[in-house]
Amino acid sequence: MSDLEASSPFRSSNIAKSAAREVEALGRPIDPEPGSASDVGVAMSDFLKLPARTGNGSVHAIVETPRGARPKLKYEPELGGFVLSKSLMLGLTYPYDWGFIPSTLADDGDPLDVMIIHEAATSPGLILRCHVIGALLAVQTRKGAKERNDRIIAVPSHSHLERSLDHARALPSETRDELEKFFVATDELEDKKLKFEGWVGPQHALRLLKESEKRFAKRLK
Repeated sequence: MSDLEASSPFRSSNIAKSAAREVEALGRPIDPEPGSASDVGVAMSDFLKLPARTGNGSVHAIVETPRGARPKLKYEPELGGFVLSKSLMLGLTYPYDWGFIPSTLADDGDPLDVMIIHEAATSPGLILRCHVIGALLAVQTRKGAKERNDRIIAVPSHSHLERSLDHARALPSETRDELEKFFVATDELEDKKLKFEGWVGPQHALRLLKESEKRFAKRLK
């Protein structure tokens, strides 16, 4: 069994093992302590407190909802696992992996969102080392209150297909348009409205990341 298979939160699943082999070159496994996993192999680490950065300019991204999934999953630290947050409308699935950057706190009170652009199949709980290529800036209105809900855009550091991407605007305009429509559609069944403020590059996105890291550190004090 490979290191990645050993660290997968669903290692008892043959499907998860197959997915793990596909992304072995992309993800960095973090092995759970002996006895810290449940009978189905769910790692009980607190993903929220893992380091945001890798030390070489990349970031850690925790996959919550893998590409192709209709149900949106959310990490619950109290349970040490992933729970159903909501189901998308019929016919709508996640176009890429969706998750968060640990040790961050966004304006909406959740970890900083990240969409990971790549083609490999993954599973919830996979930790990917990524480089940030930009962000989609957005303001969300919920119950009359406005708050920022920016989305970081990243690509796996060791992905052969996407590693040439260095700016969010390098994505085809059709892809950016479809992503905006996807984000709007995910909130269609809720009392939320999104207003996009545009796509920015890695420098702006890393400033957002730094601000969210400071916000997270302040909350821990």
